[in-house]
Amino acid sequence: MPVTAAVAVVAAAVLDRLFAEPPGSVHPVALFGRLVAPFDREWSSPTVIGACAAFTLPALAAGVVAAATWAGSLVSPWVGATVAALVLFSTTSLRMLLDATEAVVSATASDVEAARTELRALAGRDPASLSAGEIRSAAVESAAENLADGLVAPLLAFALVVPFSLPLATGAAAWVKAVNTLDSMLGYHHKPVGRVPARLDDATMWLPARVSAVLLAAVGGSPSVLGHVGSLARRPASPNSGWPMATLAVLLGTRLEKPGHYCLDGGPDFPDSETAARGVRLVSRAGLSAFALAGVVAWLSPTRSVSVPVEVFAWF
Repeated sequence: MPVTAAVAVVAAAVLDRLFAEPPGSVHPVALFGRLVAPFDREWSSPTVIGACAAFTLPALAAGVVAAATWAGSLVSPWVGATVAALVLFSTTSLRMLLDATEAVVSATASDVEAARTELRALAGRDPASLSAGEIRSAAVESAAENLADGLVAPLLAFALVVPFSLPLATGAAAWVKAVNTLDSMLGYHHKPVGRVPARLDDATMWLPARVSAVLLAAVGGSPSVLGHVGSLARRPASPNSGWPMATLAVLLGTRLEKPGHYCLDGGPDFPDSETAARGVRLVSRAGLSAFALAGVVAWLSPTRSVSVPVEVFAWF
């Protein structure tokens, strides 16, 4: 029933708005992190081990989630929708991202040291020597990047697969989230075991990053900016993160910069508090648009909630 898949998306958005995140003690992403943690050490064959982790752990997560949704759908389509809603709630994040970004931006106006402390939870850079403008830049950059990684990517995976099966769609969302989590834990230059997970994440996030740029341009009322962000988007080392960040920089007419790494000069100056707040609002609207579009796709799709053969899950 298409309606159950659409209701699952709406329910996930409501849960995100009301609760931001599941409790940490039972958060599926935290539980998945415990599976990844044993791989985070030195190995004699790090590339092989990393490849094994990259191709087995996300598949395991997807299989468990798809099986749970399928089992719930056997009981009732609405039980399956409830499981799907909880999966989407666990694999997406909008309110927490917005709250964290707003806290950093707000603190820069009155307490730069507090802003530096708040930024540590949002951006992976040393804030000790950053000015207030650079802190706001880092916050806006992180909001744009995490829009793609933490929201659009799992919703896009769900929307692309839901026409075939609700269980497979929830499994796809879980797989994308697992790939991204694996990269966030292992995908660093100083960790050889993370090479394959990082490359897999690059491939997985290619489309979500560009879809996020389109959403930002659309909610910003300037789709034409997409024709001007290509050169800026290629400045960061990541093949993906530059797209939503550059789009936001151009929309805001501001400079977003990670010192020593890249400068996205959509304007001459770092964002002031008002400009950064406007960036947060654009990310919020883009995120809500992503939920809405996923819901529409689910509504219009001929979803078959219980049609997945048992044999599919035998591999997991």
